[in-house]
Amino acid sequence: MQSKRGRLDRYVSVKANIPRKSVRDLLLSGRVRVDGEIVKDMDRQVDEFSHIQLDDQILQANTPVYVMLHKPVGVVSATKDNQHKTVIELLACEHRHGLHIAGRLDLNSSGLLLLTNDSRWSEALMSPTQKVDKVYRVTLTNPLTHEYITAFADGMYFGFEEITTQPAKLVILDPHVAEVTLKEGKYHQIKRMFGRFRNPVMGLHRLSIGDIVLDEQLQPGESRTLTAAEIASIKI
Repeated sequence: MQSKRGRLDRYVSVKANIPRKSVRDLLLSGRVRVDGEIVKDMDRQVDEFSHIQLDDQILQANTPVYVMLHKPVGVVSATKDNQHKTVIELLACEHRHGLHIAGRLDLNSSGLLLLTNDSRWSEALMSPTQKVDKVYRVTLTNPLTHEYITAFADGMYFGFEEITTQPAKLVILDPHVAEVTLKEGKYHQIKRMFGRFRNPVMGLHRLSIGDIVLDEQLQPGESRTLTAAEIASIKI
């Protein structure tokens, strides 16, 4: 989702339905405030969370929302779906329908899912340049060996997309369970990597994204807002 950032005159023109040429006079007259401050600069950059006011009329007063959800198996990571319950339907927060998903999990996966209405924050979270660690607990059909550790660390080449995965960390927790840390999120990447060993994934559960760890108090389907420290851990 692209960041909703742009010039103040454009925002006022669209939200107040005023020709942009007329907005210049409004600004120069000191009739427009941004975050409580009179602004006369048309080029002033504002975003979806800037408090914008024309005289006594509030044009925009959005509040950023950041939510952690313990996604259950069988719920789809989407805002709308005709066949399955969506993660949006699980949320109790007032602004749930304005949220988007930052880093999806497929239907049969569970664990940490983050939702927000802050496009800049979600872009930073998922940007490949940030290389934010994503940690998963994976349950496999067949026993694991140390060959897996080396193969994940070396990266794997997928000819269909002509890509090589970035080095990933694999820790064997018991013969059929591994903890995998990725710095990227290719399509069904973990399942495809284990597929190289013809070892079907029986369960995939995301434990953390960066410094944001799934709250142990949350049962599947439950959610809570992120703390200030969790939000700040993603650098915009």
